[in-house]
Amino acid sequence: MLKRPRRLRISKAMRNLVRETKIDVDDLIYPLFVVEGENIKEEIPSLPDVYHFSVDMLEAEIKEIVELGIEHVIMFGIPAEKDACGSEAFADNGIVQRAVRKIKEVAPEMNVITDVCMCQYTSHGHCGILTEKGYVDNDQTLEYLAKIAVSHAKAGADMVAPSDMMDGRIGALRNALDENGFETVGIMAYSAKYASSFYGPFRDAANSAPSFGDRKTYQMDPANSTEALRECALDIEEGADIIMVKPALSYLDVIRRVKDNFDMPLCAYNVSGEYSMLKLAVKEGLLNEDAIMEAVTSIKRAGADMIITYFAKDIAKKIK
Repeated sequence: MLKRPRRLRISKAMRNLVRETKIDVDDLIYPLFVVEGENIKEEIPSLPDVYHFSVDMLEAEIKEIVELGIEHVIMFGIPAEKDACGSEAFADNGIVQRAVRKIKEVAPEMNVITDVCMCQYTSHGHCGILTEKGYVDNDQTLEYLAKIAVSHAKAGADMVAPSDMMDGRIGALRNALDENGFETVGIMAYSAKYASSFYGPFRDAANSAPSFGDRKTYQMDPANSTEALRECALDIEEGADIIMVKPALSYLDVIRRVKDNFDMPLCAYNVSGEYSMLKLAVKEGLLNEDAIMEAVTSIKRAGADMIITYFAKDIAKKIK
């Protein structure tokens, strides 16, 4: 005869520990796309319920985000003009710089993270400066990335997030920020960024697809999880405050390996393709809305301390 299992008696604190993998609004970082122009709030076709905003239309959006309890946003800018060196990315009056100032005016307490990359600003769509032969010049690119980071910090960004995957970028940005008096501006490193097929809707949203070739030479092989550990270790050594795995849902094993190996704040990016698949499946009635919470919870359960997700507003409303 089977014995009845002993009932466990645990304290309230222990019960909270058991439930620690539940999503909290504080875990969420909401991406925002800002564009040149006025009076623009346009839904992005490949990202349902996600919009392009002109700077003058950000106020209402930020107030809604604040009311939902979301405290963190990450900014992506789409300039009106592009050139070979992405000069609009580090212009004092660039699209991201103006957007950061606007957000800080509307909600000074909002934690504003800015994407530091060049792909949506360059005429060729690659994440750096190209050589005459069409290869990305890693070392020259670092100089431009440093300019971008400093310009974002001057505008009021609390943290910069380099997504370019150049070697040595974290050290270059940390040195540039410190030399310009921005020692308190943090760096969120896209440490393990894979050459994924799940970025398609984002590239539509940011108009950042490369005009030739691909990014496999500076993004990671999806089959290689060990390289993620090496990349994270390098970024930590160079001064990263937060490390990241991107994408999230197809790389839960990588998130777990990184969390088990490094005592560092870990972010995971629930990317555009992952979002669009679930969002469209729910809209078509193939899944119910609980699938969204289940999927994002799996990212936290795998080990992520914070999650960049287009679902942030949906989740915040559900929690509220």
